[in-house]
Amino acid sequence: MTEYEKAMRPEDITRLFVERSNAGDAAGVAALYEEDAVLAYPPGSRTVGREAIRELWATVLANRPRFECEEPLPTLLSGDIALTSTPPKDGAGARAQVVRRQPDGSWLRLLDQPEFVPPGR
Repeated sequence: MTEYEKAMRPEDITRLFVERSNAGDAAGVAALYEEDAVLAYPPGSRTVGREAIRELWATVLANRPRFECEEPLPTLLSGDIALTSTPPKDGAGARAQVVRRQPDGSWLRLLDQPEFVPPGR
């Protein structure tokens, strides 16, 4: 199994996501999620579990999309839970993730809403 850099701060996950996505590494992206994480993607759907998230990202990354780091908004922290968010560079809404501190001090995504779809769409 590949040894991946761990997110030691909640904000590290976004950088690691961009690096791994741009490298086409779906397993590396999935490693940023807890085993039973929920990803609200594609919009209007839910992808549940690390393996399903890996499969989804393998499909998405096969088209070789290019991601850029987005400036994070301030992280909200309560104990071992944090809310991270970024405004997309295209100005379309926001992205939000709930992350949880792991026993080794690293952070993983528990809930991920990469795109907000306005009601009625």
